[in-house]
Amino acid sequence: LVCNECGKKFRSQAQAEFHASKTQHVDFAESTEEIAPLTETEKKARLEELRRKLAEKRAGMSEQDKVDKKRNEEIRRKSTKETQDVKEDLKKKEQLKEAAAKRKEKQDEIDAKTRIKAKIASDKEDRRLRAETEKAQREGRGALGVAQAISASTTAGPAESKPASAYTEARLRLQTSAGNVQKTFPVATTLFEVAAVVTQETGTEVQSFTQNFPKKVFDAIDFGATLKELGLVPSALLIVK
Repeated sequence: LVCNECGKKFRSQAQAEFHASKTQHVDFAESTEEIAPLTETEKKARLEELRRKLAEKRAGMSEQDKVDKKRNEEIRRKSTKETQDVKEDLKKKEQLKEAAAKRKEKQDEIDAKTRIKAKIASDKEDRRLRAETEKAQREGRGALGVAQAISASTTAGPAESKPASAYTEARLRLQTSAGNVQKTFPVATTLFEVAAVVTQETGTEVQSFTQNFPKKVFDAIDFGATLKELGLVPSALLIVK
């Protein structure tokens, strides 16, 4: 067969079809002219040409592979970063949730202790009043005398201490490695703000505060809570670490 468009001859139908698929040539005809066999020089030249084309094809594929690999790596990195951002966001939300739950638990504990103290004070006052009544009765005083005795005892007795909720300020004595620092803060001051004051005045980076009685350790999770929420009102002694 011969290609009428370029004049190239082919030994078989398959070669002609391959040529047509590569060049889009469609005009072929049968040829009676015999195709001379390739010489050794032509064979070597043809072989070198095939090797050169194969090397070029491989080089082109290698460059494309590099481009594809780079693009895939960029996609992987972006996906990894987005996953990490989501994990970090979830972690922060969990930490805030845990901190809020811990603050609520501590506040509930403070409220319970306040109620217990109030109950103890009430019981103590009831016992005192009963004792005054019994004493007045033993001395033979009437109801008026009993009332006067109770009134006199109440007036002369110690003044009732204010509940923690009535205070607007907290006095803190802070023991640091550089010495003691005594400060007064509003009850709404957070422990983080107290730590900032300590750092500013002593140069000490605060990691936690320790209260010996009752024994408590306030770490970074508690720094967002106020002095009132932590039960440090009206005064407290804290060891800075």
